[in-house]
Amino acid sequence: MSAVAQPAAPVLQLEGVGKDYVTQVLDRITLSLRPGEVLALTGENGAGKSTLSKIMAGLVEPTRGTLLLDGQPFAPRSRREAEDHGVRMVMQELSLVATLTVAENLALGSIPHGGLWRAGRIDRSALRQFAQQQLARMGLQDIDLDTPVGRLGIGTQQLIEIARNLRDSTRVLLLDEPTAMLTPRETQELFTQIRRLKAQGVAMVYVSHRLEELRAITDTMAILRDGQLVDWCPTASLSEAEVIERMVGRPVDQDENQPTRPAGARRLSVQGLGRGDVVRDVSLELHAGQIFGIAGLVGSGRTELLRLIFGADRADRGRVELYPDTGAPVVAEGGWRSPAAALAHGVGLVTEDRKAQGLLLPLPIRINATLSDTRAVARAGVLQTAQERARVADFVQRLRVRCQSQEQPVGQLSGGNQQKVVFARWMHRPCQVLLLDEPTRGVDVGARADIYAVMEQMCAQGCALLVVSSDLRELMAISDRIGVMCNGELASVFERGQWTEQSLLAAAFPDAAEPSEGHGQAASPTESRELP
Repeated sequence: MSAVAQPAAPVLQLEGVGKDYVTQVLDRITLSLRPGEVLALTGENGAGKSTLSKIMAGLVEPTRGTLLLDGQPFAPRSRREAEDHGVRMVMQELSLVATLTVAENLALGSIPHGGLWRAGRIDRSALRQFAQQQLARMGLQDIDLDTPVGRLGIGTQQLIEIARNLRDSTRVLLLDEPTAMLTPRETQELFTQIRRLKAQGVAMVYVSHRLEELRAITDTMAILRDGQLVDWCPTASLSEAEVIERMVGRPVDQDENQPTRPAGARRLSVQGLGRGDVVRDVSLELHAGQIFGIAGLVGSGRTELLRLIFGADRADRGRVELYPDTGAPVVAEGGWRSPAAALAHGVGLVTEDRKAQGLLLPLPIRINATLSDTRAVARAGVLQTAQERARVADFVQRLRVRCQSQEQPVGQLSGGNQQKVVFARWMHRPCQVLLLDEPTRGVDVGARADIYAVMEQMCAQGCALLVVSSDLRELMAISDRIGVMCNGELASVFERGQWTEQSLLAAAFPDAAEPSEGHGQAASPTESRELP
């Protein structure tokens, strides 16, 4: 009889790991990771996932407990020390340098080594060859190596961040929300690389809130809640509903088959809006009480369209018309001249990058939540702090913001709780039109449900929502109508009941065939101006 193969010894072990800041963040976490295993690490925002990952990657020192690498004590005091042992982390917050080129970013940390440094200078030829090899691992050969990273979209930056960490020396790879800004095609390319690394014996920790991804790519699952490990088991042994209930400690409604919301009065009309070749003469209409979703590939013009509508970028053609409940329509030829003008007429924006563009991270929750309209909590030009605190306390309770107090700096919150503070800002200053760019990026299932509830409340109050998302499942669940951007154009518009995931994907690719009859319509400027 042949001997039964014994499971490989763990490459990484955590024994009783805990971490305290002002309060306890992690409590006695015990896990192990074997070569070639992909471990899903999931839980609500604030559950401790990122902190635990950073402990493994040498970015945070545990308060108690031990780590073992190949059975030997492992206590990295820096990210570099962990990487020297083959433990690498792709963080949710990008660590690229905006002013450096793509090639230089891909080689960060490697320039003094590996033949990239010669006679006291960077060997540019070797650097380019190294960078091309790193991009090829992710199927990104078309990216210009000499472009400063800061000029690229955030989704492309995310792919570069991942490519930078795919090294042959990697033994443990930690991926923190790696697909938050990726299209389905890019996500599948990442999964291909994960399977390749898995076959080579690389162990991986995959942090994500997208349960369909966890079921597709991971072997085991560790679920955290309030800093404690509530379950650790094979991924296939739990249904999606069971995972969610363990994560949040309560049932969460995930009904994706809601009927179309009734269309109210016309709120916003965009006619022939454009900026060079980035956004090409887009026309659409938003109606009170409805959500218009925008799908498309990274670089298709989705974010740029929202910025033009909000006046964050100046359009060079087209117009925006706003239809308030009372009074005459407001017409902005060439779009709003500034975000202040858009805001003054009841148009708000939830930005794609909450850290860089949406929040003042060193300032407290209270100030960030009321920043959209300080006059509402002031009298004769003097801030009424008691009134402001009462209003923010209500927002914190309704949105379930996990915080020590409303005076806590918003930069200390988890990503999902930061996003809730952004939404509190637009609850404080209600809008007639709210533009949302990736509103649930990096947000867990429980927090998503809270955010969706706020969006539903806004619709019920007569607001019109325009939502950009890379998550087709999300768009199909929340939208009454979905437009697909392709090469800067609004290529197709689908009504609820017409779309499928396949038809939306087909419309997003410039070389795709025309959508079949009944699954969407080409959005010419005339047709899309008067959407049914």
